[in-house]
Amino acid sequence: MAGLPPKARASFARGRCVRGTYAPSDRAKEITKSCSFTKPSRVLARFSVEGSLRTNDTLLRGFSFRLGSDGQRSEILTQSAPVHFARTLEQMLAFIRARIPGPDGQPDLAKIEAFSAANPETLHQASYIAAHPPPASLACTTYWGVHAFPATNSKGETRFIKFKVTPVGEQTTEVKLRIKSAELLHDDLESRIAARDIRFSVMALLDHPGDPVMDVTMRWPDENGREAVRLGTIVITGVAANDTFFNPATLAEGISYPPDEMFAARRAAYAISQARRR
Repeated sequence: MAGLPPKARASFARGRCVRGTYAPSDRAKEITKSCSFTKPSRVLARFSVEGSLRTNDTLLRGFSFRLGSDGQRSEILTQSAPVHFARTLEQMLAFIRARIPGPDGQPDLAKIEAFSAANPETLHQASYIAAHPPPASLACTTYWGVHAFPATNSKGETRFIKFKVTPVGEQTTEVKLRIKSAELLHDDLESRIAARDIRFSVMALLDHPGDPVMDVTMRWPDENGREAVRLGTIVITGVAANDTFFNPATLAEGISYPPDEMFAARRAAYAISQARRR
């Protein structure tokens, strides 16, 4: 729609792949029987920053990671805001259309304002980012999964969870920075990995009755204060080749597909994207 070069990713184009290990907590089996979360494994992950039609800055960050092995892998995609910018495919398409630059190279602000007024939920992500300036480093950022995943534990009990990935240790105390280029963020990440391991806790936020599991533009009520279980710890020990694909459809038994429309669309779109890049 925007005339992007066919070899360019539409979003999160600028990233760094890393490698490491995952160690499960002793409570992981309470939440899921998925071997990818309950057994130690190698980790392949990718930090990225937003770079698309929607924004020219690096305020929104992504962290994708792959756990497990031998046909029991899960690939989870998270970002530095706890909500998505659109609820449905039609809304996402209209969001993008409203922002396509005109002949002068600039988007029509009146068109954007009219769309936002008619679709106020599409402002939730931008409002969160504006209220929570990102930390100075990708290694110090908290990442959220915007989808609600059905998780089945070792007793056969199923409930919805949301993933939250939080930095561990001294990384959590660093100052926040309003904006930083992708190159500086990547250089900082590589310097930190060269100096020491980088660690993240993989958390599962637990659902309550009535939580909105179909709308990715909405947070669960009191999401910051509700119960969370640490599934395990990711320890990043090195940089990996930047040629890895992550597919949200890859989930080991014990973690099922979220029921919302955007996840279904994401599964299909990632399959197309991966096939074309291969």
